[in-house]
Amino acid sequence: MVSIDKLSKSEIKQQFGVVPNDSGSPEVQVALMTSRVVQITKHLQINKKDFSGRRGLLILLGKRSRLLSYLKRKDSERYQGLIEKLGLKDKH
Repeated sequence: MVSIDKLSKSEIKQQFGVVPNDSGSPEVQVALMTSRVVQITKHLQINKKDFSGRRGLLILLGKRSRLLSYLKRKDSERYQGLIEKLGLKDKH
């Protein structure tokens, strides 16, 4: 599997971070997970029999879902802004 390169990680951190060099806020974590989900999804479309990759994707989606639930519970305005920026569906 291909991981996210440092340049795109730093761009995501700058775009979604609350403060400069922010890597721990829920917004940054969800944005990083979302870019990873997109990469894994593209990989799985090509490699249809990669079942361990599919399992990893499902685990990652669960983590992202839990982080989104936490963010919605703590600050619903930040949650709404984040899902609009990322183009995610509001299922929480």
